[in-house]
Amino acid sequence: MQGSPIHGGSNGIIFDSDNQLYIASIVSRKIYRVDRETGEILKTFGTEQGVEGPDDLIVGPDGLIYWTSVFTGEIGRLSPEGIKTGQFLPPFVNPITFSDDGRLFVALNFFDSGLYELDPNMVAPPRLIDKNMALNGMAFGPDGLLYAPYIAKGQIVSVDVEQGTTTVIAEGFQVPATVKFDSQGRMYSGDVPTGEIFRIDRQTGSKEVIGQTTFGIDNLAFDSDDRLFVSNSHDGSIVEILSNGSTRTVVPAGMIAPGGVSVQPRADGVSVFVADVFSLIEFDGQTGEERSVERDDLLPGGLTSPMTISPDGDNFVLSSWLFSIVQVWNPKTREVLEEYKDFAVPLNAIRFQNDLVVIELGADHKKPRVILVNATERITLADATHGLEMPIGLAAKDGNLWLSEWASGKVLQIVSDGVPLSAPIEVATELSFPEGIAVEPDGKLLVVETGAGRLSRIAPKTGKVSTVVEGLELGGEAIPNTPSTYIFNDVAVDPSGVIYVTGDVANVLYRIK
Repeated sequence: MQGSPIHGGSNGIIFDSDNQLYIASIVSRKIYRVDRETGEILKTFGTEQGVEGPDDLIVGPDGLIYWTSVFTGEIGRLSPEGIKTGQFLPPFVNPITFSDDGRLFVALNFFDSGLYELDPNMVAPPRLIDKNMALNGMAFGPDGLLYAPYIAKGQIVSVDVEQGTTTVIAEGFQVPATVKFDSQGRMYSGDVPTGEIFRIDRQTGSKEVIGQTTFGIDNLAFDSDDRLFVSNSHDGSIVEILSNGSTRTVVPAGMIAPGGVSVQPRADGVSVFVADVFSLIEFDGQTGEERSVERDDLLPGGLTSPMTISPDGDNFVLSSWLFSIVQVWNPKTREVLEEYKDFAVPLNAIRFQNDLVVIELGADHKKPRVILVNATERITLADATHGLEMPIGLAAKDGNLWLSEWASGKVLQIVSDGVPLSAPIEVATELSFPEGIAVEPDGKLLVVETGAGRLSRIAPKTGKVSTVVEGLELGGEAIPNTPSTYIFNDVAVDPSGVIYVTGDVANVLYRIK
C-alpha cells in the first residue's frame, strides 16, 4: 500500500507571488513546492538546505520563505541561493505570519505557549508579547489586528500586538485550525474534527459553512485569484474549495508515516492495522484496500497519535511518544477502553500475560527502561544498568518476551517461561539498528534492520540470523529533540505466515509472502 505523495502530512501552506504552493511537513522534515493545478511536486527543501521539521511557513515581503521548526524551536529563512539564516525560541514554535507593514510574529502552541515578535533579519532578540497565549495558524486582518484560533477554548480571537490584549471574535468550534483572509478582507477558518470550512463575520462572529473537507484540516491559503486551498495534516492531502462548495483534489490522501503494524483475523480474511502518527488505518491484508480509518481528533478521550500498535485479544494496545500516552482501543466500537498518561516518553507497549509491558525512554531521553505494569505495581524488567540505550521493539509468545535494542544492535530475551531474567540474554547481535520484531508461527523471530533496509529472521536457540528480504525503504532520520528511532518501522505476521512491514521512508506498507 502506497501512501500520500506528501510524506509526513501537509501542515502550513502558502502561495508565493507566482502562485506556486509551498507545503510544510513536520514529519517528513521538508518543505514541498507544488503545482496548484496538477499537484506535481516541483521541488523539495529539506535538511540539505537547513529545513528541519517545518510546521508553518510564510512568504515574507522580501519574497523569502520563513518557517517554524516545531521540535527544535527554530525560525528559519531561506534565500533563493539556498542560504539559510535562523533564530531560536523554545521548542513548540508553531504559527508564523507577517503584518502588512512587514513585522514578523510567531507563537508557541500545544506543549508550550507564548506570542513573540521577531526581527525578520534574525538579528535583534525576540520580543515577548504574552507568555500565556497559545495560538495556532494566524494572520493579520484588514484592521491591523492579529487573528488566530485559540484551540483549547474552541475560539477565534483577535490580538492587539502592541497592548497584548485579546478579544473573542467567534466561538463554538471543536478544534479551530487556522485563520486566513481573502483579498476582500473576509475571514476564514476550519474545524479539524468536522472538516468544515467557515467564512466568519468579524463583527458578529456568525459562521457560514462554505465548504466541506475531511477530518484533519491543518491550514488554509488563498492564491492571487482568491482560490482557497486546504491542507490536511492527517492524510497529507491538499484540496481546493470550489465556488459551489465542492472540492477538487490537488494532492491525494494516504498514509503519511506508517509505523506500528498489527494483524487481526476476520471471518473473510485478515485486517492489517497501521499506526500512522495521527491515524489508525485498517487495510485488507490481501488486496491492500483501505477498510477503515480512526483519526486523532485532538479531543479528550479519543485516539491519541498512535505510533505503535500490538494485539490485545479483540483489542489493540497503542503507544505514542509524541503525547506520552498508552491506550487500549477497541476496533469494533472505536472506543478507548484504557488510557495511561503517566509514562515518560513511551516508545512501545504490548499486552503480556494479562499485564502491560511498556518501554519508557525517560523525559530526558536518557533513562530507558522496560516496565511490567500490573494492577498493583510496576516492575522494571530491564534498564540502563543492563546496557539499554534505545530499546524499541517488543514481541512475546508462550511466556517469553523479547526486546530489540536499536543503539547496540541486539535482540534480547528479558522473560523466559513467564519468569523475568535477572540479566537479559543476547539472542542476536551485530544487527543494524533493529526496530520492530515479531514471532513467526514456528517460533522464529523476525526483525526489521532499519540501518540496512532489511528484514531478517533469527533462530532464537542458535542466534543464527538470515535475510528474508532486502532493499526496503525505511529507517528515516529523526528530528533533533525526538527519539532516535523516530517513526517505528514494524513487522507483523498473519496466521498463514504472510509478513507485513512498514516502510517510513518510502511511505508504504509491504506485504511479503
